[in-house]
Amino acid sequence: MTRTWAEFLEVLSSRIGLPLLVLVLLLVSILVGVLHYTYPRWILTRFPSLRRRRRTPAEKPAAPEPVELTEADLAGEELPDVPATVFLTLADRLAAEGRYAEAVRERLRAIVRGLVERRAVEVLPGMTVTEVARAAAVVAPGVEPPLRGATGIFSDIWYGQLPATAEHDTLMRQYAAEVDA
Repeated sequence: MTRTWAEFLEVLSSRIGLPLLVLVLLLVSILVGVLHYTYPRWILTRFPSLRRRRRTPAEKPAAPEPVELTEADLAGEELPDVPATVFLTLADRLAAEGRYAEAVRERLRAIVRGLVERRAVEVLPGMTVTEVARAAAVVAPGVEPPLRGATGIFSDIWYGQLPATAEHDTLMRQYAAEVDA
């Protein structure tokens, strides 16, 4: 576009002369300015890109709707992007149903999500909750013992096929309290 414009001006100035070209461009600019202030509605309806954008007052964000996880959300090892309280609510419900293995997993997810919310660790795509917990232990060494205990229980149950019990759920609650402290 710049090259085309430069070539156009060169051809025009060679035909009518540079002083006359400058005068014509100045008159066209003045004409556009006058029309803009005299007939703004007419110009703006034909050239909407010339409109000034008005700033609208910032609207208050709506309160987030409560999030509930489904059985499909429980299936993967990835950490869903929901608040820690959602995981805790789900873990309590699962424990009440006697589904302690899933309750342990959701409690570990709640611990990790709490660390993410406090910006103690960053979750990268493909990381498991155990990997995130290890990364958090590097950043905040004080949480390493409870995190090691929580990931140990999780690994024993999920990978070692250890039957989950209410005692495991109680231990996970204690580890979560220690990490929060």
